[in-house]
Amino acid sequence: MIVHLVDGTYELFRHFYGLRRFTKGNDRPMGAVAGVLNGLLEMIEGGAAYIGVATDHVIESFRNELWDGYKTGEGIEPALLAQFHPLEEAVAAMGVALWPMVELEADDALASAAFIASKDPRVEKVCIWTPDKDLAQCVRDDRVVQVDRKSNTIRDAAGVRAKFGVSPQRMPDYLALVGDAADGYPGISGIGPKGAASLIERYGSIEDFPPQALGSQKKLALLFKGLATLREDAPLFADTAELKWPGITERFASIAARSGDPKLLSRAERALQAVRASMGSPEVSLKLKRKTKPSSNVSKRAPRFK
Repeated sequence: MIVHLVDGTYELFRHFYGLRRFTKGNDRPMGAVAGVLNGLLEMIEGGAAYIGVATDHVIESFRNELWDGYKTGEGIEPALLAQFHPLEEAVAAMGVALWPMVELEADDALASAAFIASKDPRVEKVCIWTPDKDLAQCVRDDRVVQVDRKSNTIRDAAGVRAKFGVSPQRMPDYLALVGDAADGYPGISGIGPKGAASLIERYGSIEDFPPQALGSQKKLALLFKGLATLREDAPLFADTAELKWPGITERFASIAARSGDPKLLSRAERALQAVRASMGSPEVSLKLKRKTKPSSNVSKRAPRFK
């Protein structure tokens, strides 16, 4: 069993701005939603059987109470924001497991789902589909990996270390020191990626840093580490088998009609037929196109889907 966890909010952003290159600002009301749905269907057609999608039902979370500058929904284009909830409706109607987050973030849902699934002895691999460096902290050896469509890489624990200079478990410490502009916290002044990796290599976690390492900024660094640390305790599902795609629901036809993609419904129906026909067949692989020769931080094997 291979589990695929998808950052629905990231995918919505990706498709929304990807379409802009072709629509010249004339945004289709459900264009980005249709893009995400087609992406999920592509995974299913490739053999993905166990899928879950996490979304930010609202952008704000408990972290906004901890740091005033933490990211909010301010500045999100109305045409994009208007597709947040339709995406959730569409994914649920497709029959894919959906986790719309309110107090927690989509990243917390992905971390929690990866944690739950990795404890299941039936699960061979967990693939987290997002380039977000926050999720690198969830990577475990080559069993829980991060799939980055943006760079066409599959990153295991060795890949995380090669990219950031620290182990996955130390990513919250790393992000606390260097900051995360996307999430709205600046990190510690004067410390860049190399300096952060060096400090962590020498001292370990921020809690174990000697007083002279950060001086008066240690308290701030610990606050940022709290922001960077993803929650793994969201009760998303009790049994990994719940993530198996059962096929589309009756509601999907009307959503497909509203999506502006006339081929979406027939594609979903064909995908279900293919899944049923392939039951018991060998596992298949997603072939990621490589822009460059695979290095030590890129898995040479594409993740199998079932």
